[in-house]
Amino acid sequence: MLLHVPKQPSEIRIRHLNARLAQQQQQLAQTIFDKTELRHLLKRLSREHKQRQKDGKRVFVLDFNGDMQASAVNTLREEITLVLSMARAGRDGVVIRLESPGGLVHGYGLAAAQVARLREAGFKVTICVDKVAASGGYMMACIADQIITAPFAVVGSIGVVAQMPNFHKLLQHLKVDFDVYTAGQYKRTVTMFGENSEDGKAKFEEELQQTHALFKHFVEKYRPQLNVEQVATGEHWYGEDAVKLKLVDQLQTSDAYLLSLLPTHDVYVLQSRQKPTVAEKLGLAASIALKEVLPVIEGRLQQGFAQLASKIPAFRDPNV
Repeated sequence: MLLHVPKQPSEIRIRHLNARLAQQQQQLAQTIFDKTELRHLLKRLSREHKQRQKDGKRVFVLDFNGDMQASAVNTLREEITLVLSMARAGRDGVVIRLESPGGLVHGYGLAAAQVARLREAGFKVTICVDKVAASGGYMMACIADQIITAPFAVVGSIGVVAQMPNFHKLLQHLKVDFDVYTAGQYKRTVTMFGENSEDGKAKFEEELQQTHALFKHFVEKYRPQLNVEQVATGEHWYGEDAVKLKLVDQLQTSDAYLLSLLPTHDVYVLQSRQKPTVAEKLGLAASIALKEVLPVIEGRLQQGFAQLASKIPAFRDPNV
């Protein structure tokens, strides 16, 4: 981590996608191509490599797989900081492969603010969605200069929802009192165990409407071409309908989009991961050893049982 020191050390792995794909292409070509076809492939790869070096175009690829708490923001913020410190604004591009059904407002608010750092620094940001970018996920996606989704990806859900059970009547039936003490009229609007007043419910709904208004304003700021009132109903749409509503710009998978960049851009994939602790390393080593040993033990046991069975006399009817 660069700016936020974690309890457990982490590292960022950087992979050059062009080099990886070229290596795999050569391995496959050596198997299925003749010498002439192989020579043509190597020449083409060499030309593309020289042209990329001459043009100096680079693209950095980040991944965000969101959960309810948007916990992936902890790695995203560090990857974005690294890109901002090393990449060239106005020349280099950033692609974020985003998958998220949404979640907590403050978590996705922070994640969206991290993506906004790239836009504010002058980078062209493209967000690719293969499965889902709904609610808080779309809050992040709308910041991009270009949103690309797979044909059946789910996007939208521009709305706010909150729900909780209330056990007040059950506690009354059980003759259990539940008291809440607050200072401030709206310190506690609704509660799970106490009796919710109409005033508290109204205030809670008002807060939801305020959050929804902020959400709509945020989307409108970054996608002015979008009719926010038309889509800010909490509904979600699939890729083709989303294009018509201008929620997204293009239908394409992230794989196809990145593949189209490879001939003209150097594409680097940044991936963060926490370094395994000593205990985790020992546990992994033990697991691998166990997987290797178990088949051997099983084979020997089967062999032993077979030998034992061959030595046991069989009881048969002598008349048969």
